[in-house]
Formats: sequence, structure tokens, C-alpha cells
Amino acid sequence: MDNPLLSEWQSSHQLPPFESISPEHFKPAFEFGFKEHNQDIEKIVNNPESPNFQNTIESLELAGETLKRISPVFYILTAANTNDELITLQSELIPRHTSHNSAINTRADLFNRVKTVFEAKPSINLEQTQLLQKTYKDMLRAGAGLSNADANLVNMLDTKLATLQTQYSQNVLQDSNNFELIIEKEDLDGLPKSVRENASTEAESRGYAGKFLFTISRSSFTPFLQYSNRRDLRERLWNAYTHCANNNNEFDNKNLAGNIASLRAERAKLLGYASHAEYMLDDRMAETPSNVKKLLDQLWVPAKKKAEKELSTLQDCVQDEGGNFNIAAWDWWYYTEKVRQQEFDFDAEKVKSYFELSRVRQGAFDVATKLFGITFKKIENQACYHEDVETFEVREADESLIGLFITDYFMRPSKRSGAWMNALRSQKSFGTVQYPVVFNTCNFPKASPALLGMEEVTTLFHEFGHALHGLLSRVTYESLSGTSVKRDFVELPSQIMEHWAVEPIVLKQYAKHYLSNEVIPDEYIDKIQETQTFNQGFKTSEYLAASYLDLDWHGLEDSVDNQDTRNLEKESMASISLLKEIAPRYRSTYFQHIFSGGYSAGYYSYVWAEVLDADAYEEFKKRGVFDQDTAASFRTHILEKGGSADPMDLYRSFKGSDPDVKPLMAARGLL
Repeated sequence: MDNPLLSEWQSSHQLPPFESISPEHFKPAFEFGFKEHNQDIEKIVNNPESPNFQNTIESLELAGETLKRISPVFYILTAANTNDELITLQSELIPRHTSHNSAINTRADLFNRVKTVFEAKPSINLEQTQLLQKTYKDMLRAGAGLSNADANLVNMLDTKLATLQTQYSQNVLQDSNNFELIIEKEDLDGLPKSVRENASTEAESRGYAGKFLFTISRSSFTPFLQYSNRRDLRERLWNAYTHCANNNNEFDNKNLAGNIASLRAERAKLLGYASHAEYMLDDRMAETPSNVKKLLDQLWVPAKKKAEKELSTLQDCVQDEGGNFNIAAWDWWYYTEKVRQQEFDFDAEKVKSYFELSRVRQGAFDVATKLFGITFKKIENQACYHEDVETFEVREADESLIGLFITDYFMRPSKRSGAWMNALRSQKSFGTVQYPVVFNTCNFPKASPALLGMEEVTTLFHEFGHALHGLLSRVTYESLSGTSVKRDFVELPSQIMEHWAVEPIVLKQYAKHYLSNEVIPDEYIDKIQETQTFNQGFKTSEYLAASYLDLDWHGLEDSVDNQDTRNLEKESMASISLLKEIAPRYRSTYFQHIFSGGYSAGYYSYVWAEVLDADAYEEFKKRGVFDQDTAASFRTHILEKGGSADPMDLYRSFKGSDPDVKPLMAARGLL
């Protein structure tokens, strides 16, 4: 009990004592957690009473409390502030954790009790019914209904997949950190002041004082491609980004991607599905790959047509400048920015001066206050795992505590790329009442002041929407709490928040010049609105291309050899005739969403949920974007319910009808 992970956490909010936790504490803590969890399961299966909802399903819900407490700490650190020791531990503990869970989920004696309760159809409420159905179906999908031999094989595949997926993620981080574009002052032609300052700060933090450093993190990569006049350097950075973990070195993911997809295909077959995509979508709103493809195809034709028009416009811009070359992929951002300025007189760099990070965050807070009456107050001097982390108490209008919201916004080599929300604790009222502790983690350049581009502003509001989903959860059972919903529903609360980020009345509240405190001028607001559908052919095409690629990887019905994996992406993109000037948003060797995250056969979820969020926001616009009745309905039927009811039933309860795809088409300029 000297282990700080296992001792009682003494802070006012029972937060982990990060300052006392070292890598060597995790293995014994997990060992203790595994043992305790197994003992809990033994008590359930050896209970002499006939199986019922209370002594089986609810007992399962309470089992493994230590693991539930310590494992989020490990996963938060390995994603946001890792080191060599944690990387080594990941390779051992994640497969072991997976194997531990698989062994429990496929126990025949445990499944027999769950099945007995399920088939008895007990008289229980809707949330309890959801928990029962989820427990039964999760065990079936884990292989509990198979023979012992096949169940053991599924467990073996789960463990092997956990090992490979962990390695895949680590390779992306390591290969990303391997690349540094270090340039001199004379190489900065075209780059705005804030971009130069960010690059200078990053160079100094890595020991290159006096130089300028760019990485393949999107927040570093994108502005360089937007503004740099050095076409040769744009090409170099583009190639580095699109070849991440594809450099024939020790961090190469080509073979890993194929191995992961092959093992998933094998696992799906054992479980009675034609492919991993069929397996995954059986538990999603979309239900089948054909339904997903139908949606993607509906968007692909107008998106490609719009992208072709955009390409023609960019090529005209090259010719007008006297250029004698065809637009290449590394030119798209650069000439798009020129066309944006020409067509809309929109200078993204000037607009950036109105989006200082802390004010943008406060803008998101204020939106939540106006919609739901909740408030955010910073806890000063709250220790965490890094100095960049800030913690806020979230309270209702009556001052009662809702939970904690914790932000970690700046990029660093110890953090994986991207942006995400996760929970250190999830809300529940069963057993010990527990309020949520929710993290938002991003990768914005660290600077003073930290000024955000519009894409980064959108990212902050997006992740904040996920946070609200976790914070405002009001369910009984932790397994159904917050974002524990079907994957293609989870993006609704996040994506709908993006709409408020660019609402004129909201912009006037938080978008103020970082020096003068001047409110963003109406002409800039008008330009932000006018450019919402600008370059959407490109943006939609790169997203849809990645979604098709995901389906092709996970539509495989048999294993593939390593040579085939090198051709799969090429064939996938050829099948949709993707423009050669556009790459899928993520390529196979760094597509962490699907190979090491939770979106395998599910990257389409963003656009599936966008149908919902665009349709839902129409309801707010019709009644007023801060209409209290609409906000209360959204909170009650969407944010508070978590996975306690069927997601489409929840949506219909909010909207009163099924969603319509037309608002999405209009928002992307595809009508």
C-alpha cells in the first residue's frame, strides 16, 4: 500500500498524486487490480443463488474497482506525457490488460449466468434493460458463445492485436518525432509572424536556439504549407507527413497494418461475421457496411465534382502568377490560401489575432453557461502530470458540483498527435456515487500569446463538446455513462458545438484582439461565415477517402500477405478515382483512428454524426441558438442519457423526427 496508485488519493477531488507516481508503480498496481478483479468474478460465478439482475449484472458492474481507477491514469500518461519507461510498459501491460478482460468475457460459467438473466426477461427499467442487453451482447461478441477452443483462439487474437496496435501507435509517435524540418531565417519567406514565432519557440525547446523548427503535427505542418513560398520545402514537409511510419526503418507500419487487418478478419470469421467491418457495424447505428457506403457514395459524387472545380481555380492561380507547373498535393494549401485572400479578401493570419487560446476556451465555457446554466472555475495550483495542464471545477447554477474539466492543449514530443477527450472518472450513481473528471487534450503550438487558426478553434470547441457529454451525464451505471455510446453517435455532441464557435453573436463575445481587446470586426465575422463552404471539396474528399480506405481495410474476408498490404491503399483510392493532388486525410501507416484507436470500420462516424448534428443545429437556429427549451431538451435527451437508451430513440426524443441529410449537404456546400 506504499504504492501511490493503490493508496487512498488525498486531494480534495481524489485526483491521482501524479507528482508521486513513477513508471515502476504501474506493474504492481495492475497485478493487484487483476487479482482483485478475478476474485470479484469468482464470487459472482460461485454465488449459490439463482442468477438475477442484482447478483449477476449489477455485481459485474461493481467488479474490478481498482482496475477502473488506475488504468485511466496509465492510458492518460502514455498518450499525453510518455517516456521510454512508459513506452516499454505499454508493450507489456496493454496486451495483459486486454487478455485479462478477454478471459473474463469468455468465461463459460459467467456467460451462463448472464444468459440465464437475459433469457428470463426480468421486469426492470429501461436503463437496466440496456445494461443487461449490453452485457450479454458484449460477451457474445467477445466469443463467450463459442467452443472452448475457439474462445481461447479469440482470446489469443485479442492479445496479439493489443500488442500490434500498441506497437503501431508507438511507431507513429517515434517516427513523427524523428522528423524535424530545421530552417534558417532566410528560409522563412512568406511565413507570417505568428508562424515564425511558433517555429522559433519549438526550435528552442528542442535545443536549436536561433533556428526555426517545423514538425508533421497538423498545427505545425498546415500553416507552413499554407504560407511558405518555398515550394521545395513544402514538398519536403508534405512527403514527411504522408510517409510517417512508412520509411522502411524500425518504426515502419506497412506490415503491421496488414497484420492487424488480417488478424481482425480472422477474429470476425470465428465470431460468425464475414468481415471485421460486418462485426463492428453490427453494433453501430449504421448496422451494415452497405449502409455506410451508401452514405459515403451520396456525398462522394458532389464532393469530387467540387474538388475538381477547386483544382481548376488553383491551377488558374498558378498560371496567373507565371508558374509553369501543375498543382501538386503540397501546393494545395498554399494556393488555396491565395485564392481565399483574393476571393474573400480574407487574411487568416490577421483573423488569428482575435483567437487567443484562453479566450477561445472561455468562449466555449460561456456557450455552455448560456445553454445549460453551468459554470467553470479554475482551481489554482492543482498539481497534475505536466505544467501545461489546467483544472476547472464545473458547477450547476445552484453551485452544486458537476465534475472536473481538465485541459492539456500544447504539443510536445511526449504526446501523441491529434486531439481527444478521455475520462479519468466517469459519472455513476450505482454503488459509490461518482462525479466525472474529464480531460481535453490537443496539440496546439505553445507560444505567448497562443493564437489559434480557425481549424484549431473548431478543434477546441469539438473536444469541449465531448467533454460536456462526459460531464453532464446523469445515468445510474458507469458502463452507460457519458460517451459510452455507439461509435457513430458519439460525435454528435462534439460536432454540434462547432456550430456555436462561428456564430456571430458568440464570436463577438470571445473573439477579441489579443493586444487591443478590440471585438472582432463585423467584416471579419462576415468573411468567416462566407468561407465556411470554401475548399469543402478538398476537405470532404480527403475525409471521405480515408473513410473508404478504412472500409476496404476492414472489409477483407481473408488475411493478406505483406505485399498485398502495400497495394491495398493504392487500389482503394483508384476505386473512387481520388484526385492525385489529394491524399486521404490519413494514410495506412499513420491512420491511428483505425489501427490503434477505437474507430476501426468506423471512421465514417464523423460524417454519420454530422448528419445528426447539422440537422439538430437547424432546430436551434429555427428557435434561437440559445433557446432554453431546445437546450434543455438536448441536455435531457442527448447529453445526460449516455448509452442508457437506443441512440436513434434519443435523437427522436430531442428532435421529434428522424434526421435529414440536407442540412449537412448545405453546410458542406454540396447541394
